Amino acid sequence: VPVVLDLNTALYSLHLYGGVGQTFEVVYPGGRKIQFRVVGLLANSVLQGSLLVDEAQFTRLFPEVSGYRHFLIRTPAGNSAAVAQAFEDRLSDEGFDALDSQQALAGFLAVQNTYLSTFQSLGALGLLLGTFGLATVQVRSVLERRGELALLRATGFSRARLNRMVIVEHLVLLVGGLAVGTIAALVAVIPHGVLGSAPIPWWELTLWLGVVLVVGLASGWVALRSVSQAPLIGALR
Repeated sequence: VPVVLDLNTALYSLHLYGGVGQTFEVVYPGGRKIQFRVVGLLANSVLQGSLLVDEAQFTRLFPEVSGYRHFLIRTPAGNSAAVAQAFEDRLSDEGFDALDSQQALAGFLAVQNTYLSTFQSLGALGLLLGTFGLATVQVRSVLERRGELALLRATGFSRARLNRMVIVEHLVLLVGGLAVGTIAALVAVIPHGVLGSAPIPWWELTLWLGVVLVVGLASGWVALRSVSQAPLIGALR
């Protein structure tokens, strides 16, 4: 039976990763099995959790079901509340309950948005801890090399040249780490961007990457300044 599904229902509820053309089976009460073939997918639809089939096929497969339980009502712009009130007043004895499509969609996405907010908060915390960890490692690296840097100064290297050398080393490591992390993240998010299922905040991501780069360079520079200004004899000893 040809069927149209919401994309989230197909992927996460029915585990249909083959897209249009894939077939699956549903077992109904009484042991009746029906084979469905996906002919269309809907993105961010208010029809999540529903299997949309032709009415003739539905009445053939489920002759015991009569009447209609759901209605999609198109209202003039700005009059949705008045139309909903009119339907609920006139059909209150039938249990008619009108719900704005935006509210229905927000309800479907509430769980998904909660997960996204949670992982976004955890990601921000991980980024913060990683940034402080990066600064700590860079400061420790420079402090542990103070004897080496002092020896280079004693053999004729200028402070400016040593500063450039250490900063370039840190810059290579920072850019390399950010590049590896960015590539790994793009592998995960580009499919969602191509499919249009989720907008990617490029500006915010670029800003955070810039913050990490600046913090890393600043921490390395502060540690380097403290070491380069230390007494040469003491550092050599």
